[in-house]
Amino acid sequence: MNKINFPQTFPTIHTERLILKQATIEDAEDMHIYLSNETVCRYMGIDAHETIEDTKGEIKWYDNIFKEQTGIRWGISLKDNPAIIGSCGFLNLEKQHLRTEIGYELHHDHWRKGIMSEAIAAVLRYGFQEMNLNRIEALIDPQNIISVKLLEQFNFAPEGLLREYEYGKGKFNDVLMYGLLNKDND
Repeated sequence: MNKINFPQTFPTIHTERLILKQATIEDAEDMHIYLSNETVCRYMGIDAHETIEDTKGEIKWYDNIFKEQTGIRWGISLKDNPAIIGSCGFLNLEKQHLRTEIGYELHHDHWRKGIMSEAIAAVLRYGFQEMNLNRIEALIDPQNIISVKLLEQFNFAPEGLLREYEYGKGKFNDVLMYGLLNKDND
């Protein structure tokens, strides 16, 4: 029988340039820099964080989804600098169906440097190889063309438009559903 292998302790992942690690309250100031930026949050369906307490709440949510085994969200830092510059990970884990949703964001100073591609590759590898996932989904704002292109680099397939699927920023929003199956993962 197939089952999810959810980690008992929070895993740290090392890539060529990055360390993906557990975010803590001590990281709130670094994370607040990008989570308070409207440009970063534009397609996330959330308002930019106004206070450091908003960002601490985000970190607490990361902790809760890990404790509840419904997701895992890694803070992204460069190997030569421990400051967290973004996050990437899984949410809405459905153990019975061996599927989850991927989400991510990155400080705008680090866009277009291949950092998120490197982080996503590591997270996908962990999800399929270590957690035994069969399917990873992504829900993308239709206007977020950069994110669509990023996912397509990893063979995520477009599966349709979900009309008014999410409520955020005071309105219902359409999202594009993308999916990647373990058997389609390179």
